[in-house]
Order: sequence, then C-alpha cells, then structure tokens
Amino acid sequence: MTRREFSATMLAAPARRPPNILFVLADDLGWKDTGYNGSDFYETPNIDHLTRQGMVFSQAYACGANCAPSRACLLSGQYTPRHGIFAVDSTRRGPEKLMRMIPVPNRTSLDPNTVTLAEALKSAGYATGLFGKWHLGDSNGSEPPAQGFDTYYDPRFPNPNQKRNLSEDPKGIYSLTRAAGEFMEKHRARPFFAYVAHHAIHTALEARPESLARFTAKARGAQHGNPLYAACTYDLDDGVGRLLGKLADLGLERDTLLVFTSDNGGTQQSSQEPLRGSKGCYYEGGIREPLIVRWPGVTAPASRCAVPVANVDFYPTFLEVAGANAPRGHTLDGESLVPLLRGKDRLKRGAIFWHFPGYLNDAVPRGRDPVFRTRPVSVIRKGDWKLLLYHEEWQLDGGRARIDGTNAVELYNIAADAGERDNLALINRPKRDELLSDLLRWMEQVNAPLPVERNPAYAPG
Repeated sequence: MTRREFSATMLAAPARRPPNILFVLADDLGWKDTGYNGSDFYETPNIDHLTRQGMVFSQAYACGANCAPSRACLLSGQYTPRHGIFAVDSTRRGPEKLMRMIPVPNRTSLDPNTVTLAEALKSAGYATGLFGKWHLGDSNGSEPPAQGFDTYYDPRFPNPNQKRNLSEDPKGIYSLTRAAGEFMEKHRARPFFAYVAHHAIHTALEARPESLARFTAKARGAQHGNPLYAACTYDLDDGVGRLLGKLADLGLERDTLLVFTSDNGGTQQSSQEPLRGSKGCYYEGGIREPLIVRWPGVTAPASRCAVPVANVDFYPTFLEVAGANAPRGHTLDGESLVPLLRGKDRLKRGAIFWHFPGYLNDAVPRGRDPVFRTRPVSVIRKGDWKLLLYHEEWQLDGGRARIDGTNAVELYNIAADAGERDNLALINRPKRDELLSDLLRWMEQVNAPLPVERNPAYAPG
C-alpha cells in the first residue's frame, strides 16, 4: 500500500480529544539495570517513582535482541520476517569459518512503503516528533521525515560546525530532552506523539562529572559496580525526570499516556542475572525489558502485570488509544495492551515469536556458544513456556527425526526458571512438541526466511 492510498483511510477527528503519547526508549538499558528491578549499585529514582504512578510489566520483551531490528518491530508493528531487518548492518558477524550455514541477508533500512506508527498517528491527527536515535536508514525514503515524523532532532548528529559539551550533555540526553519538551509545549493544544529515543546507555559511555563522582565514591554492589555505567544510567534517569517535570509544568500529566522501556537487553558490561545472557542473544537477558506505562485515570498506581507483552504491541495499543483504525493492507503482529492497562489479566493471542536467521559475534554470559551471541534461531513464548529452535542442528543434523540427540531445541518453563538453567526438551516432550509445532506453523505463515545452504568455508577448530 502506498502512502497516497493510506491517506485515503484517514479517520474523522474524534469528538473527544485522545491523549497525548510520550514514548521514552532507552538504548541498551537491561532489565536488571533499574533500581526498581533490584540493581544493587545503579540508581534510577525518577524511573522508580514512575513505577508508583503507573503499571509495571514484569515480562515485557523486545522483538529483536539488538537495536535496529527492535526499533523496526516497534515502528512497523511487525515481526522481523515481515520487515527483513534482523541485525545491525549484517547477519554475518563473527568468524565465518565457524558458521555452519550461510546467513540470510539483512536489510539495513525500513522499507519506504512501510506505514509506520508515526504515519498512522499523524493521519489520526497527532503532531509527531522523534528526538534521538532512528537507526533505520537515512536515505531513499527511509529517513524519519519521510516515515511520518513532522519534527526530527538528534543531538548526537548535529551540524558539523556545532560542538556539544560532553560533560554537560552526555549522550545528548539533555539537548534531546529540551527539544522534546519544546515540541510538547508547542503542540499542547492538540494531541501529540513524542518519541524520545535516547542514545544512553549504549557505548561509548558518557556521564556528567558530578554523576561519575557520585558513583566513584559509592561502595560497589555484589552484582553491579561500574561507576561510569552507573553514572550514565543516572543521567538517563535524570532526563526522564525532566520530561516528567515538563509534563507537569504544562499541565499535561492527566492528558498524556507515558511509556518507558528499552530497545534490547543490557550489554555485557552489566550482569542481568538472574536472567541468562545479554544484548544480542535470545535468552531472557537479551530480550526482556523494563516497561512502565502511566495513563492517569486508566492504569492503577503501583500496579503490576505479569502477562508477556512485546514491543510490536505498542502500534495497535496507540491506535486504540488514538481512536484510529489500522492502516489498510498493513499487517500488525501485535495486540493492543489497553485491556491490560485497564486491569484485565490476559490477552487473546496464544504466543509471542522471534526470528533471527544469522550470526552475531561475541559470546554472552552463560551463553550456549563460546563464540557467538547467537546463531540462527527462532523462538516462541507461549504461556509459561519458551522454546528456542537452533537451525544449524535442526536443518543439518536430522530435524525432528533426530530431535532427541542434536540439541536443536531448548525448552524452559520461565515461570519456574527465569534464568533458563534447566532445559526440559527431553523431560517434557509433549510440551516441547506442542511449542515446536506452533513455532514451525508460525514460520510458515509469515514466510520466515531461513539459511538453507551449508557454508563451504566452515572449518571448526
């Protein structure tokens, strides 16, 4: 569907103004990196305060284990097989002689014909602004202004003649926060969608000198103890606090749906235990995220939700909030979270899925592999259960006929074993076979591309 066709599906303005949407996305902030989730060294007082005002989702997921695919899923509302962005830059990352298969090629930009969340909200009457990281292409119609954002500002990529004071504006936190605040003030008379996509706390780490001094002087925790990592996180949290303050100053708190989350798991600089792994893998540490939603008058203060949700769910959620229809001809893989925000305890769908048909270098803590963060894998989370299907063993070592002897499948009960320590694939075969069949059926339905050729350069050892 073209953009011109999409414009014909615009809805009439609703009789009652829908809420503003402020979406704050951290970069590489892990599930364990917040105070409210139990870090013993980092401090996130503003984020923690937000948990007392809204709903905390304890099992929230990114649909990609690193930056670009996660953001593509968020803005398209689609799983990775539909948009083709599986990794940052390449799916062939790591020593090629240790790759058993030739990976599926990766797209590096969002298809210009994708009807993004920003375009859908813009057509519903929202002012739209992106402040910070895009990471989905910068030419040929994939750049933010061509993908539905009226306003775009990224302090990390300023005019070449401008200089940014790193000690006053680490990771661009404060300049993008100011720009987002100005946008909200300018558009306070109409509904707005402000997407604040921080560069923090992605490497290289930066922090204000006073923040670094604070944590250099602080006693290290048993799990966390990196002062610069803590200081960068603390400054990110301060940016969140300033956005909250701006909403209050403008009198927009009760008229604004606010979401805070992250794009993928924390890096190896920060342990995510009891979760396994970190950014780039499809164990819990690589894809489970902090998620808080504050919607005054709808979400109960200090409420909790344990239903598994994913970032493809934000697109249909915001459409429902805006009173808008889904774009004609554009498949949405997520489900609106509005019932959960209103206090319900379940969604209609049966499962959440992931698909990564390539290789990412650098092993993760308690990883499956000593070389790669992940090899080609597809994943399903259904109820309390999670199954990972590794395609090298599945396709090259006998498939279902030899499933008991190849380690192609891992099965975990996440409710009982959030750390994914006990692989139950050979203990609970009925549940394994049920989830495997569901996953294979889904892969067929979405036409998930698979690596099928052996790598002729493969030379183990």
